[in-house]
Amino acid sequence: MDDKPSLKSITLKNLTSFLMLLTLIVLVLLAVNFRSISIKIVEDKALAISEVVKAGITAHMKGGIMDHRDYFLNEIGSLTLVNDVSIVRSHEVNAQFGKGRHFEKEIDHITKQAFESKQPVFLIKDIQLQPYMRAIVPFIASSKGELNCLQCHQVEEGTVLGALDLKMDLTEYRATTIKLLLAIGIITTLFIVLIIANNFRTIQRYIQEPLHRLIKQGEEAYYSNIPINTNLYECKEFEEVAQEINHFTKDVLQTKSIIEKKNVQLAELALEIEGAHKETVFTMGVIEEHRSQETKNHTIRVTKYSHLLGQGAGLSEEDIDLLTTAAPLHDIGKLGIPDTILLKPGTLSDQEFTVMKTHTTIGYNMLSHSKGETLQAATIIAHQHHERWDGSGYPQGLVGEDIHIFARIIALVDVYDALSTKRIYKKAWSQEETLTHIQQESGQHFDPQLVDILISCRNKLTRIKQKYHE
Repeated sequence: MDDKPSLKSITLKNLTSFLMLLTLIVLVLLAVNFRSISIKIVEDKALAISEVVKAGITAHMKGGIMDHRDYFLNEIGSLTLVNDVSIVRSHEVNAQFGKGRHFEKEIDHITKQAFESKQPVFLIKDIQLQPYMRAIVPFIASSKGELNCLQCHQVEEGTVLGALDLKMDLTEYRATTIKLLLAIGIITTLFIVLIIANNFRTIQRYIQEPLHRLIKQGEEAYYSNIPINTNLYECKEFEEVAQEINHFTKDVLQTKSIIEKKNVQLAELALEIEGAHKETVFTMGVIEEHRSQETKNHTIRVTKYSHLLGQGAGLSEEDIDLLTTAAPLHDIGKLGIPDTILLKPGTLSDQEFTVMKTHTTIGYNMLSHSKGETLQAATIIAHQHHERWDGSGYPQGLVGEDIHIFARIIALVDVYDALSTKRIYKKAWSQEETLTHIQQESGQHFDPQLVDILISCRNKLTRIKQKYHE
């Protein structure tokens, strides 16, 4: 089973990862910007309140009602977003007017920064349950403008008279930011879903469906020799691919036709070569037959008898063809035996028989150099066809099934033909005499199973002998 992901799943994975990352970056940037904007708004509000307080305190001072300034500051503290408000007096003011009231604080390490820098100091605490911003806005003595602080305060121009210490509530701003980001996140998610759905539709219509159609039509174009209709494709790329497939299919079909013709020619040539090869092998057997002055048609009868026994023994068609093609060369080694021995009409002496037996090794040496399947089979037959089932044969003294089945078959049919036909040293035996003798040699000279097969085919043996008589 193929576990590879589909084009849709790959697109979904890559596109979703990209859009989620993009959304996260956008939300982070928006959150940072919204925070900056919200803080800026609160800072501006704190500065505006400080101006109001500064003007109010000055008015109280000029009106001689400084004892009532706490009512004014309480009203300021009741404003929206203001959690706490207090005044921080400078040492110069305390020295001139004495210490202030309970809502007027002493300088601490945070307000000291505003006094020293003469700039507003803002402390943001928005990453907690109750977010807030503490703003310390310094009041600087100046003779300019309508307030003219130096009319009441005996200080130099630019002296920090005090500071407004405000604690601003950021809960509403944070809640607004979160709601806005949530809304943007929902809208972005909807857009992501729409983008993915649109991509799926685009892939389905312009890639997957045309690709499946192209594969199917490509197969039809090959098997039915019908070109692909390129007008069916909306995309230029697929149209060009379809055209290329048409060109390729045309070339392949032309090449296929040429190859098929060449294959037919090669098959015919192979049959001719095989026929010539078999004919050559058979002719070599006939040449040996004539030199040995064997009974006429001995070679073809041995070939037909071996075919009969090969079928009876259950050999495959390939092995039977190999056996019958190689059979004519079983006595090819006799070409190396002197005529005085080969053609002697009487019984051979021991020394002569020893020379005669060498035709098996001579045949082996003549054929064994070849790597061809036929001549390799012929090598085995020429070398082993005088081996005996009981191990008393020559040249190797092989026993039973150690002798190749081809050699066992040739050994039997060669003796059958030799006994049932006339030779220069003997008369022909009748079929009954021949089969009786062979049956007596079953398990000694011959494979018992092959002897049984031979006897069961006696009628067919007779017909072969009659057809290819002496």
